[in-house]
Formats: sequence, structure tokens, C-alpha cells
Amino acid sequence: MAKNVIVVGTQWGDEGKGKIVDWLTDHAKGVVRFQGGHNAGHTLVVGEQVYKLNLVPSGIVRDGVECYIGNGVVLDIHHLLSEIAELEKGGIDVRSRLKISPGCPLILPYHSAIDQARESAKSEDKRIGTTGKGIGPTYEDKVSRRGLRVYDLFHPERFAEKLKEVLEYHNFVLTRYFKAPAVDFQKVYDQAMTDAEQIRPMVTDVSAALYAANQAGSNLLFEGAQGTLLDIDHGTYPFVTSSNCVAGQAAAGAGIGPGMLHYVLGITKAYCTRVGGGPFPSELDIETEGVPGYQMSQVGREFGTVTGRKRRCGWFDAAALRRSGRINGLTGLCITKLDVLDGLKELNICTGYKLDGQIIDLLPIGADEVARCEPIYETMPGWSGTTFGVKRWEDLPAEARAYLDRLEQLCEVPIAIVSTGPERDETILKQHPFNNQAKAAADQL
Repeated sequence: MAKNVIVVGTQWGDEGKGKIVDWLTDHAKGVVRFQGGHNAGHTLVVGEQVYKLNLVPSGIVRDGVECYIGNGVVLDIHHLLSEIAELEKGGIDVRSRLKISPGCPLILPYHSAIDQARESAKSEDKRIGTTGKGIGPTYEDKVSRRGLRVYDLFHPERFAEKLKEVLEYHNFVLTRYFKAPAVDFQKVYDQAMTDAEQIRPMVTDVSAALYAANQAGSNLLFEGAQGTLLDIDHGTYPFVTSSNCVAGQAAAGAGIGPGMLHYVLGITKAYCTRVGGGPFPSELDIETEGVPGYQMSQVGREFGTVTGRKRRCGWFDAAALRRSGRINGLTGLCITKLDVLDGLKELNICTGYKLDGQIIDLLPIGADEVARCEPIYETMPGWSGTTFGVKRWEDLPAEARAYLDRLEQLCEVPIAIVSTGPERDETILKQHPFNNQAKAAADQL
């Protein structure tokens, strides 16, 4: 019987989902992206080779695994083709295994122009921290019902007619409101038609293909991008991304029924990070040498995969994770980057907040409320030994095991996996998500 697993980020993204998806793919026949766009950044380390992916699902580096881009993904075809070309340089067969939904909304040059102009027009403290890649404006066009989709590409006259209409609107905003240059229709049209011919063989009814794979007994892995606290509905709005990043989106963004989703694995760092603007209750100083935040930043190499920006770092926030656990219906947790905390004498865990004179144990809804939260910390001893590359639970320092046990208790979700390094085998397995007994074991904890 098929078992399908969803992997989602539980913090503000950058939790290490790519490595875990790749690691789990040895039990899957297909890997599915269901939301976001090329603002996502997944880094995989396989031996000496490092792969940085934005749109192509992380399962692509495993031979024989089918990869799907669902209708919930906004697609910059030109970027996708450049990503495919880089993978092919490394000897990876992409085109025969990548399936693209015809329902994907298209990111076109005017979307990134609007995105960048809008962000530049804001004062420093009001900026969202967008990647400027046109993700938000594309989702806006989708919900306003003026967007273009992959299936439009294969009807040139229809595509041209729709493009003229929407470009007239966006150029009006660009030139009149933002005082920015207009985007040229012919350049956009010609590039789109050229790119269309390259992706045509990969365009597939992904919804139907996933249903067929499930009926055939194939395990599927659904790969989320960004993180729960960046979700457009449930995150620290307005400092969020433009899509739903939660487990429930896997159904809508891939075109399947919720009954096909069996296990939700939440990925979380052993501490917290955030890129861009927005409130961050447990944030630490990352600039002063010798302080915990500096160690997290430097040892954890906390720089954005897509933007290269420094990630803000802070203590683990159990109250935020508790919110993520409930929104996603988490079955199990995977803790990543435990080794980054090696050598710290004491560790703090944010267990809740003081807000308006009250103590709360759940992250509030919306950025304004979160910004007013004062974190409440519980202190635990650190460890002097190394956790890097450890592959068995019992080989971890006793203090590290105690720290993980406490996270599990506070977050109310059992830990299934601990990642102790970037390589595939630098992983401690407590409960395999593709094991059909996984949920029963979790329920007994």
C-alpha cells in the first residue's frame, strides 16, 4: 500500500528541508513541489557535489525518481531552464523525469519589475525582504484572474492577446506610479515562445499522474518551500511569502485529495533563523564575536541560498513551533543543525511570551502582536562533546539528548529524525516516516 509523506518547514524557512527530502527519497518513487517559486532555495550535499535547487524538486539527484511541479507553484520558465542546464552539466537526467503542471501560473518579466519597484519604494523599516523575483505579483495576478498559465503558452495568439492586456495594466503601474521603465511586449512574448518549446515535452497533467502513481502503490514525497511562519495566512503577516506553506496546501497545490496525505514531517533547526524583515521574538546578536548568536551565524553558515543575505539567528522558539505543529498536523519532527550548538555552555529555549501583562504559550497571529511579545526562557546545560556526524541516538552527548527530549515535550510532537551534518548518512533515525507503523508509534509517546 502506498505511503505518502509531506515535508514542511516549521519556522521561517531555511530549516534544511532539501537534505531531508533527498534522504527520504530512497523510499519514494516521486517527489512533488506544491507551492512557492524560485524564491525557494534547497541545498543538497552528495559526496563532493553541492546542488543548489530553486524549482526542481530535491528528488532529482536520485536516479529513477519522478519529479513533479504542481499547479500551486508559480513558474519562471527561463529560470527553470537555466536550472535544468546546470543539473545536466553535472550529468543528471532531468528532462525525462520532470513533469510540469499546465496549470502553473507564469512568472514573467513584468512581475519581477513590479516586485523590485514596490520594495524599493518602501522605507527601510517597511520592507518585507522579498527576493524581488516576482513571486508576489504573480500570485496577485492569479487571484485577480488576469494571470497567464503554462497552458496558455501553447496557443500563441491567445497568449499574445492576454499578454497585451495584462502588460498594459502593469506598465501603467510601473511608469505612472513607480516612475520605472515599461516592460517591452515583444521581448516578453518572444522569450516566452522560445521557452515554451523547450518545456513542452515536460508538461503533464500532474494531478492525474500523481493519482495514477498512488493507485499503482508508489510512495510519494511532497516537498514544501519556505516555512510555516512565512505562510500568507498563518505567518507573521505582512512579513510573509505569497503562498500557503503549510501541509494542507499539498492537496490543493498538487491536485490531489487530502486522503492521499499520510504523514507530515516538520523540519526545524535546533535554534531559529529568519531572513528579511519581520518580528523575531528570540533573536540574538549575531555580530559580536563570542556570543551564542555569532556562533549560530558563523558555524551554521547562515546565509540565504537564494539571496546570500545573512540570516538572523535566535534561540529555539517552542511556542512558535507549537503553533506550527497544530497548523500542519505534524506527525513527527526532524531536528537539523544540532551540531551548530556544540560547545555552548548554556542553551535557552523560548517556552512562551509575556504580552500585555499575560503569559501565553502560543505564537500570536500577525506581525504586530508578535512584535510586542517578550520571550520567556528556560535554560538548559549545553555540551562539550561533538554531535557532528553522529549516526546513533545513544552516541549523542547526554546533554544533547536531554535538550532534544525537552524540545519534544515542549513542542508536543515526537522527534523522528535528527540531522547531524549535511551528508546523507549524517542522520539519526528514530522513526522512519515511510514506515507504516510510524503514526502508531508516535501516538504511543
